[in-house]
Amino acid sequence: MTEPEIIAALRLQNIPNIGDITAKKLIAHCGSPSAVFEDKKQHLLKIDGIGQMTLKGLHDTCYKRTAEAEFDYIQENSISLSYFEDDDYPRYLKHCIDAPIIIFHEGNINLQERKIISVVGTRNITSYGTSFCEAFIEEIAPLDPVIVSGFAYGVDITIQKLAMENGLQTVGCLAHGLNQIYPKAHKKYVSKVVKNGGFITEFWSTSNPDRENFLRRNRIIAGISEATIVIESAEKGGSLVTADLAHSYNRDVFAVPGRSTDKFSKGCNDLIKRQKAQMLTSAAELIYLLGWELNQNKASTPVQKELFVELDKTEQSIYSYLQMNGKQLLDTVALECKLAIPKTSSTLLGMEMKGVIRPLPGKLFEAI
Repeated sequence: MTEPEIIAALRLQNIPNIGDITAKKLIAHCGSPSAVFEDKKQHLLKIDGIGQMTLKGLHDTCYKRTAEAEFDYIQENSISLSYFEDDDYPRYLKHCIDAPIIIFHEGNINLQERKIISVVGTRNITSYGTSFCEAFIEEIAPLDPVIVSGFAYGVDITIQKLAMENGLQTVGCLAHGLNQIYPKAHKKYVSKVVKNGGFITEFWSTSNPDRENFLRRNRIIAGISEATIVIESAEKGGSLVTADLAHSYNRDVFAVPGRSTDKFSKGCNDLIKRQKAQMLTSAAELIYLLGWELNQNKASTPVQKELFVELDKTEQSIYSYLQMNGKQLLDTVALECKLAIPKTSSTLLGMEMKGVIRPLPGKLFEAI
């Protein structure tokens, strides 16, 4: 992007009442960020969802000045940025309607054609959570995925440290500008993260780690990867917000189950109970459910499906439907086979154990 276009995009990012969805709508209508400020107000008001209040600060010169000041800071500090239409903008995040129009990053981040997973959880990680993180990273390391998290206390820093120890790229999504680190206790890990991945944020150098910024940051964690894993969580917490966001983006969500009496397993157990997350007990399950195993073993000899598997009437109905129609969503299978969703879900699980169907990313199922 040219300097005027970057400044115009920053200006849009900074104007109250113009969020990322509205900014993209204006840019799509006008053709570029700078063209938004050149178009007549009466033309912009014809855009669906754009009103007088939305455009109130559009031509206020104070937002132009602050955008120019931030651009100067970016230049002076050699900060890298990606515009939402750029080729280097994270490919999964690009598909999220509310993704930032501009993100800033530093380090050696490489997300192109990579396996990317986000891992979140409580700041009060237990020994159970730590043990799971250790086993998970050790098992998944040969596939060389990128591990994304929030660089916070607890699960975040635990999984990111383990990723680095195992030679994996890790990315920290920040709730403030790149000119600071929160929590300050994690400054000692910054150079290692920059060397083994880096940091991403949508926030300017003038932004502080305010509470609302963490909630906004969570949508980047959820949107930047193909799957989100919740290791441990209490009944309420930011990691559950991230899981809900990932679910709304139609991404795969996984949760590590725990005992019903464990405070920091209640959130995970609830996600599983409400069918907003799949139960995860090992990295092998994640690899299988995301189809990564198939990609890693292209040259291996395919396993022949067991012959003469006995299916009951319901299983045969689902199997025949999937054979005829290919990959299908659980809800679609239930509708077309005239079954209740809980019944369909349990039947599909049984069929998976029999080796006649397999789950795919995006909550799809197909006959084998």
